[in-house]
Amino acid sequence: MLRFTPILLAILYAIVVYRFSAWRTAKMLDQQSSRLADPALEQLISKMASALDLPRIRVHIYEIEPVNGLAAPDGRIFITRGFYKKYTHGEVTGPEIASVIAHELGHVALGHSRRRMIDFSGQNALRTALAMVLSRIIPGIGGWIANMLTTLLAARLSRSDEYEADEYAAALLTKSGIGTAPQKSLFHKLEALTAGAGGAMPAWLLSHPKTAQRIDAIDKLEDKWGVKRDG
Repeated sequence: MLRFTPILLAILYAIVVYRFSAWRTAKMLDQQSSRLADPALEQLISKMASALDLPRIRVHIYEIEPVNGLAAPDGRIFITRGFYKKYTHGEVTGPEIASVIAHELGHVALGHSRRRMIDFSGQNALRTALAMVLSRIIPGIGGWIANMLTTLLAARLSRSDEYEADEYAAALLTKSGIGTAPQKSLFHKLEALTAGAGGAMPAWLLSHPKTAQRIDAIDKLEDKWGVKRDG
């Protein structure tokens, strides 16, 4: 029984962390967000809602400066204030913002948002359990190996989610008449905005796929669908 104690403790830890993280995230978003009220963007959002046979899609602005979009575990969609400022300053177009919203809708529809919260807790539990075991087998570097293995696992899962959300967004943007050109052009802009963030890290360690790979994946989807490429 004692040999299983680290694993049982890790599982219990994961459950506690998940529940606390979900509560803390929801509270933080409630306190630091407001409903997006922009007529031009609302027209684009309405097109996507119509394509999904939904009465409306509610989008909120999260009051932080980093350029980002996110889908909360409870299904709400957010773009950051910093991202919205890029739009109001003309650096990002309305259709490009719509492509971000479509991407985050993909995370919700495909269950990524809730699963990521669970994965985060589970990975912490796995890291703890592995560190306990490996530290006994390989003293000194067991913890480092456990951390590296769980980091690689998290990056691989995240990249898979991003490709799936990109595909969902491409299909939604195509069906709603917005097209995928804004999706692709935004990839290039985001790369410039975040230049140097990934440094020289190999692609398999990054949580997001490379820009060229994401665009190539969308091009292949359009070829598969028989859709004339935008732009």
